[in-house]
Amino acid sequence: MQANDAQTLVLCVLAEGPLHGYAINTAIEELAGRRLGPGSLYGALTRLEAKGLIESLDESGRQRPVRLTPQGRQVLEQELRTMERVATEGLRKLGFGPA
Repeated sequence: MQANDAQTLVLCVLAEGPLHGYAINTAIEELAGRRLGPGSLYGALTRLEAKGLIESLDESGRQRPVRLTPQGRQVLEQELRTMERVATEGLRKLGFGPA
């Protein structure tokens, strides 16, 4: 899985609300059918926070929940709309969509 894929998955699962690392990975597994490795998950979280797309909330014990920022929500929407166009066109070329 590429770094951008991991970041998109993290943003997707955070769209429903704040989560901590383990819960993020569990939600990703439910969504995509596989878990991210710790390096991929925490690397994605670090990059997303550096870009201002997510922000940390107050720690709850050992857990550090994060949430989408307004900019993160906007970037996620743009990424998903692009992915939708690419998937639709790819499926059409494979003969699975309208001509």
